[in-house]
Amino acid sequence: MKAEERWQARFQAPRVTLPVWARRAPARAVYRSNASGAWEIYTWDRTTGLTRQATTRPKGTAHGAIDPTGQSIWWFSDTDGDERGRWMRQPFTGGPDEPVDLEPGYPAGIALSATGDAAIGVARPGGGFTIHLVRPGRPAQMIYEHAEAASVAAMSLDGSLIAINHSEHGDARHPALRVVRQNGDTVGDLRDGPGRGVLGLHFAPILGDRRLLTLHERRDRREPLVWDPESDEQREIWLRDPGEITADWYDDGRSLLVVRANRGRTHLYRYDLPGGRLFPIETQHGVIDAAVPRPDGSVEYSWSSGAHPPVIRSSNGHVVLNHGGPTSPPSVPVEDVDVEGPGGRIHALVSRPERGSGPFPTVFLLHGGPGSQDNDSFVPQVAAWVDLGFAVVRVNYRGSTGYGSAWRDALTGEVGHMELSDVAAVREVMVGRGVADPDRLVLSGASWGGYLTLLGLGIQPKVWAAGIATAPITDHLAAYEEETEALRAHHRALLGGSPAEQPERYANCSPITYVDRVEAPVLILAGENDPRCPIGQIDAYVSRLAERGHEHVVHRYEAGHGSLVVSERVARMAAQLEFARKYVRTEV
Repeated sequence: MKAEERWQARFQAPRVTLPVWARRAPARAVYRSNASGAWEIYTWDRTTGLTRQATTRPKGTAHGAIDPTGQSIWWFSDTDGDERGRWMRQPFTGGPDEPVDLEPGYPAGIALSATGDAAIGVARPGGGFTIHLVRPGRPAQMIYEHAEAASVAAMSLDGSLIAINHSEHGDARHPALRVVRQNGDTVGDLRDGPGRGVLGLHFAPILGDRRLLTLHERRDRREPLVWDPESDEQREIWLRDPGEITADWYDDGRSLLVVRANRGRTHLYRYDLPGGRLFPIETQHGVIDAAVPRPDGSVEYSWSSGAHPPVIRSSNGHVVLNHGGPTSPPSVPVEDVDVEGPGGRIHALVSRPERGSGPFPTVFLLHGGPGSQDNDSFVPQVAAWVDLGFAVVRVNYRGSTGYGSAWRDALTGEVGHMELSDVAAVREVMVGRGVADPDRLVLSGASWGGYLTLLGLGIQPKVWAAGIATAPITDHLAAYEEETEALRAHHRALLGGSPAEQPERYANCSPITYVDRVEAPVLILAGENDPRCPIGQIDAYVSRLAERGHEHVVHRYEAGHGSLVVSERVARMAAQLEFARKYVRTEV
């Protein structure tokens, strides 16, 4: 297989997400797959083995759920990836879609009960955040409203309690938690104070059980806590091992599936609540994107590594589900690098071509978020760069998750410049070790990574041979004026206030402030309907490049922040590789 065929095959190979099963009907499940050429919602009857594509839309479908009885699936209908729309309900076995009787808006969580009731969060520009109770045969009822960010976290199995993550205190990055009844009356509040968020996860999967599984940050990392909102009884689940932790309930409500992420890899455990004992669950070295316990006590999970494509597995040892078709070619394993940086030790991941010993042309591929991380999972984009002869360096800069709350929160108020100083520290080490050729360095990223790319080209103009930014923020002030309400709240939390309150910060960290310093050729890829990094502020940045006569290329696509269509993802990757070949010498 030629290099071009190989990297395209990785994007085109059918993939599936972890099936989510109905709590009261465990043979029925829903998942997403790209088998049709776009990511869509599918149902799976595990008794008969039958699967059914439930949605068919030109731009794909991003969100789906199944009610606990397995009677209905729910999916979110937006317009061409703009993320604004409404929830639809469809019988599990097929039939017409029924729109939920709410005005269109941006999704802010959904939770379903065994009684047929649903709690649905909606955000609307200028209208703040609302949460509605939707019951069969009755008008929707608003049970919560606030100007600050809020979302539905969970609903008890019997529908009597609804958990809401909110930021009424003004910090969307460190939410508080409230549990209310169906009439909106408060049952309990949980907040740990400034800089310590509390997130609701799931109510116990037992009718009448009030216990809510949450995450807290009382010890500089996210850890599970079981909370009874009526009695305020709290039980912290503590692990000695390092890393960030999340959890889910086993079906009997007596045990938790604990997921620990550390240094870009994932580990599973069963935690026995009555005895307080922890039992490791054996999995392969790599990353588990999602995991869920089954009623028989087994655990199903979505696993991959940098070298091996994703697969849905069971702790019983078998493959759970695949869509057939051509399999994805493997890639190279990931290497770990630790670098002493200006704010502490930085963890980076390096992927090198199998041929040659370096120094290689190197792309520094920056993740989005910023509250996200790079890990040892299978990424077709990384593999495509490696096939072209590039080394790929991914830096978990300050602001990344997975390294404790202090590391994640370090960039508050100093966004952009701080992350790029970490990238610079890793770059110096990669050049010094003979991995990266200092004359053939590409800076690239998507979303927040695209923002960092354009900022880096402006404040480090002599370093980079080329820059590739996908769906970037170019101007924080202009983006704030057009973006969704949730992202405005996130902007205020990151930068210490609104643009009116912090004008110098917004300007100081915006790429457009430094656009006249850019020396490297630039490729910008942008979605026409992007509500997160709006196209208007990107056009303004491109106009500034054009006024200078600066070399640049723009690839616009008919989608939102990203694309769910496989062919568009292939086209975007092809544009990036073609751009790199033009401006950076390779041996492939």
